[in-house]
Amino acid sequence: ESLGQIETWILLEYKKMQQKHKDVLRRRSESMLFYNSRHGDKILFSEHYVNLLLVDGHQALEIKRHEVLAFGQKRLSLQHKSGLQRKIAPAELFSRTNEKRPIKKVLVTGVAGIGKTVLVQKILFDFGQNKDHLGFDFVIHMSFRDLNLIDKPTNFRELVLRKNRHLSKELDYILANDDKLLIILDGFDEFRHYRSCDVDVFVSEPEEDAEVNEILGSLLQGELLPNASVMLTSRPTAINHIPVGCIDRYVLIAGFSINEVQDFFLRYFQDATVADRMFSMVSANELMLTLCYIPAFCSIVCCILNESKDLCGESPKTMTDIYVQYLVALLRSHTQSRTKTCPEDQGLGRLAFKKLMEHQTLFYSSDQDVAGLEGCSMVSTFLDTTVAQEPGCTEEVFSFAHLTVQEFFAALYCAVTDQPLPDAMQSSDNQNNGHLDLFSRFLSGILSDRNSNFLSRQVGLHCQKEKVEMYRQKITTDLAVLCENGAHILNCLHCLFEQQDPSMTLPVLPELLRVNVSDETLAQMDHNAIKYFLTLTEGKILSELDLTATGVNCDSLSNIQPFLHRCQRLW
Repeated sequence: ESLGQIETWILLEYKKMQQKHKDVLRRRSESMLFYNSRHGDKILFSEHYVNLLLVDGHQALEIKRHEVLAFGQKRLSLQHKSGLQRKIAPAELFSRTNEKRPIKKVLVTGVAGIGKTVLVQKILFDFGQNKDHLGFDFVIHMSFRDLNLIDKPTNFRELVLRKNRHLSKELDYILANDDKLLIILDGFDEFRHYRSCDVDVFVSEPEEDAEVNEILGSLLQGELLPNASVMLTSRPTAINHIPVGCIDRYVLIAGFSINEVQDFFLRYFQDATVADRMFSMVSANELMLTLCYIPAFCSIVCCILNESKDLCGESPKTMTDIYVQYLVALLRSHTQSRTKTCPEDQGLGRLAFKKLMEHQTLFYSSDQDVAGLEGCSMVSTFLDTTVAQEPGCTEEVFSFAHLTVQEFFAALYCAVTDQPLPDAMQSSDNQNNGHLDLFSRFLSGILSDRNSNFLSRQVGLHCQKEKVEMYRQKITTDLAVLCENGAHILNCLHCLFEQQDPSMTLPVLPELLRVNVSDETLAQMDHNAIKYFLTLTEGKILSELDLTATGVNCDSLSNIQPFLHRCQRLW
């Protein structure tokens, strides 16, 4: 009888601790910040969360392309294959696909700004609200931004207690019953040691000290807490470094559908009439609507629309147009000024450029490049700030609202200073594995007459005249070389499209043009750039147009039909 009383008491204490942990998670996850929000802009997660489209099954991205661009094409193919792919709800992440194989390790991937961390917050929020649809007793959340601060051996138990001291009395019991435990590891691509998690030195006990990468590698490979469930989030750039064979389910976040974009607008503007009017404006702009599948970009568009009544500019035609208006909108919104607001220095652009070249998207306050921004008023306007904590160490972590915002600032810095072009862009073939594709397009658009004049008028930023001429010359020279030798030309066509200057091409191009855009699934933006070039070169003969393996369909061909009579060979 006394043994039964002890068991009942243990169970009651366990339930009390479980509810306390849920209360903690609910409090931590109940608020949500807009991108680039200011003090006082915090709103309830339940009022702002918009459903994300999750697709079950492995989806490869073209590694030779910029991840946002590659995913744009992948998303198109997902839409066309919806009957073959299975949509999955957050509550189904760990549900079995068949009776034989349990799902223990789930990888959730998606491009920058697509909603990986928001999905994590959704799971924590639902668990804290007693929505036990995942079937776990405890959920432990760890961020790789925090784990980056640990520079000495530790153990898994201490990793858990770092932000969950309230679990100290019951943690041994929780870890001993790991079949009811979910561990969420958010932001694998942000981990400084993500390349070294495929370890062969394992940790098997929660109290065993080791390096952080050894602990996490052991957890992922089932050597540590083998019955626990693990959810890992990562951008596609890092998933090749996850130990092979340890993932039971691969889930891709495909962002918003058109209905979710409308829902996002409604929640952002908090007025149905205003939201409908703004969505109608975006729907009329094919470029803006196409990019709104990324939640972070959707927020950027809403920010622009919120301030656009004072911009008096024409509707954006190019990616650069959108980001130039975003720059002006945020400067005006956050300075509460309608006069010219010139950034006092180029520290933010210098940071964006240097870290882009180093493939870094997180900047820690201990970094000398970040320390140099002290006193720069634009930091709070354009950088999101979180606090990473480790016992005895607290550090601010900065990032741009989206990877493309960092690329835009890097291009802006290159345009208004004497910073030379990156080495990877010096030749016409631009062999950079797509890493600098958007950077080069932004640079071209910023150096165009229309945007350089707009920036000068609105915020007092002046592009270097010699760089404007140099880059225009580079585009025309590259086009001539690529049209003559038939090398891949798509990104160069996009750079031309960003200029929106019909006078640039005809004088230098050969009479016979070879246009090769093969081996990349083309999105509507790509077709627009191709059509723009074919329009500008009216009168010249297309000796070859190569559309091999581009996913070209009847509609795409109909769109360029008027130009096909000039084509000698169509692949």
